Amino acid sequence: MAQAEINIGTIGHVDHGKTSLVQALTGKWTDTHSEELKRGITIKLGYADASFYRCVKCSAPQCFSTKQECPVCNRKTERMRKISFVDAPGHETLMATVIAASSIIDGALFLIAATEKCPMPQTVEHLAVLEAAGIKNVVIVQNKIDLVTKERALEHYQEIKAFLKGSSYEGSQIIPVVANQGINLDALIQAIEKDIPTPKREPSDSPIMYVARSFDVNKPGTKIAEVNGGVVGGSVIRGVFKIGDQVELLPGPARKKKEKTSYIRLKSKIVSLHAGAEQLKEAIPGGLIAMGLEVDPAISKADSLVGCTVGLPGKLPLLMDEIKIKITPLGRTMEIFPVGLGKDEPLVLGVGTNTTVGFVTDKKKNIVTLKLRKPVCIDGASKIAVMRQAQKRWRLYGTASLSQ
Repeated sequence: MAQAEINIGTIGHVDHGKTSLVQALTGKWTDTHSEELKRGITIKLGYADASFYRCVKCSAPQCFSTKQECPVCNRKTERMRKISFVDAPGHETLMATVIAASSIIDGALFLIAATEKCPMPQTVEHLAVLEAAGIKNVVIVQNKIDLVTKERALEHYQEIKAFLKGSSYEGSQIIPVVANQGINLDALIQAIEKDIPTPKREPSDSPIMYVARSFDVNKPGTKIAEVNGGVVGGSVIRGVFKIGDQVELLPGPARKKKEKTSYIRLKSKIVSLHAGAEQLKEAIPGGLIAMGLEVDPAISKADSLVGCTVGLPGKLPLLMDEIKIKITPLGRTMEIFPVGLGKDEPLVLGVGTNTTVGFVTDKKKNIVTLKLRKPVCIDGASKIAVMRQAQKRWRLYGTASLSQ
């Protein structure tokens, strides 16, 4: 199968080894943006695919791998499934991108480095993101154990256990690894296969895709007759998209007019579908998809369509620039926030892969009305991440849903 069956996110504090682990599992370094390479951190969502294999002839734990030959007995292995890894940033200023990642993943690897005391600040916040997004299937990865003593590694393991106590992931497996040397990946693959199953899909649902990246794939100097249309990349959340389908993207590209910004309802036709280098005739949920469209590539360049929802014309959820939401604050970090929401206070909202700012216009208990700077495509089932300013930066405040 060319397309991956499931999306698994890598989540954790900055520099705890998320991108190194994805490279060890897939062979691909996901930080490719120029600013990422310059700063040495993940900024945008990265993604890479890997197929997992298991030897059915030998019973050694090492029989789980990413290779088509068993590393123990050299027999041909049996392919289990193909997985897309979504690499999210760990830096505190990029939490909105982490929230976007949580909307397109089915499970997560939660990395915690043994070289630092557990928990670090973003370890706490990333745990809150996973719980807020309702991600149930998580494997904990204790990374960098080669850089500490055996005694410290065991002490750190107990710190992780204490940190997870009382959370949704208290009983999750904790797998020690050395990501940049590929040590103990067999045990990690075994844990992923056991604890992060492929969710059941319903192909007859009206298709929806969240856009996480968008591109102009044409090289400078391409002749006009050979120019390809714009490309959007993301995950199909439900249903099936096929080549030739007419689709709509909401809220669409931004158009500035003096001081105001408006958004164009964009309709187009699917001309190509890719999963990595593989061409597809149709795209189903699972994995990350590149969708070629009949649009001017200037519209899609430089991630300008990130946050859009793709669907069949007339079948998308409502596009709203003012919403009334019911907020459920998180319990762990409430002491850092000012008491009560103020009039005109800005909140950052994450809806799917769309991140927007809303200003409080009315508040009654935990029901808040917001005027949005950028509209969102949202229905009653959507889960909203809410960020609020505290201690001079944006922090995850809670989750929300549309209020009737």
